[in-house]
Amino acid sequence: MPPKNKLSLSVQYPDPRLKEIVPRNKLRQWVQAALFAPAELTIRFVDAEEGRVLNRDYREKDYATNVLTFAYTEDEDSEVTQADIILCTDVLQREAAEQRKSVEAHTAHLVVHGVLHAQGYDHETEEEAAEMEQLEIEILASLGEANPYN
Repeated sequence: MPPKNKLSLSVQYPDPRLKEIVPRNKLRQWVQAALFAPAELTIRFVDAEEGRVLNRDYREKDYATNVLTFAYTEDEDSEVTQADIILCTDVLQREAAEQRKSVEAHTAHLVVHGVLHAQGYDHETEEEAAEMEQLEIEILASLGEANPYN
């Protein structure tokens, strides 16, 4: 097993609906599995209203989305990844139901996805998307989770 990277993790539940389903210890496990370097991260669970405002104000998209990552690391040479990862409970629960997945499994996927974004991974091109999806599949498999794209 590879050594764990140093992690400072803050978890906020202004929308507390998932606090029992996805407690801090699970979040920490999922984040740690997706880290390739030390990190200082905040994960925040919000409702649709806050999710919509954040997506509108920062991405100019007027709807709530499942996960937003605000990466603050200034350059690629930085030794510590810093980011806020926002999970919208309403969207997350709806998507899990539509995809016939547990809320826990879908949250694990979105946390891994957000942590990869925080480290500079993206899916703007087909090549980037393929690389990021493969990493997600491998990381989730290491956690005992199924392929989220099946």
